[in-house]
Amino acid sequence: MPVADLPSRRPDAWRRATRHPFLDAVRDGTVPVAAFDTWLVQDARFVTDLLRLQARLLARAPRPAQAVLAAGLVALVDELAWLEQQAAARGLDLGAPPRPATAGYAELLDRLDAADAGTALTALWTIERTYLDAWSHARPGAAGYREFVAHWTAPGFAGYVAGLEAAADGTPAPDAGATFAEVVAAEVAFWDMALDSAL
Repeated sequence: MPVADLPSRRPDAWRRATRHPFLDAVRDGTVPVAAFDTWLVQDARFVTDLLRLQARLLARAPRPAQAVLAAGLVALVDELAWLEQQAAARGLDLGAPPRPATAGYAELLDRLDAADAGTALTALWTIERTYLDAWSHARPGAAGYREFVAHWTAPGFAGYVAGLEAAADGTPAPDAGATFAEVVAAEVAFWDMALDSAL
């Protein structure tokens, strides 16, 4: 089954992950600043964890998947530098401890690191496709968040997600549906965490 079919097989879960109230609030400007800042700090931790997974996956991935994974690693290094700049400008401490949702996602990435390459590639595509669709839903974003939304919906990112799709389809996962569902649930928990932090 092509990975692009997975969202339509779990439409409710996909909607929760890509049309979350956090994203609505970024779009209309009602997101509490503290919630967005919490999300930003935790996202930097997540990107660090994802970088580790992807670096190890590159070494064991099938040859046709290596180019897109290598390009993604460079992009993740650049993303971390950009997040560090944003955090400094906002006076945020990127050394803050992980929230439970972030720690849970890190545990999922650890399990994926031990999984077969097809499962890891399907998970990586799910992560990035969710991210792209979620931030596309938030476009153009309220004035204070427009730069962030534009950054995470740039055309080059869509091309990267398409490359991951081809890589995942070229190395099918034994149970792509279960992998997709687990990643999407982790994404929903991550959005929830940000909103809950402002309560």
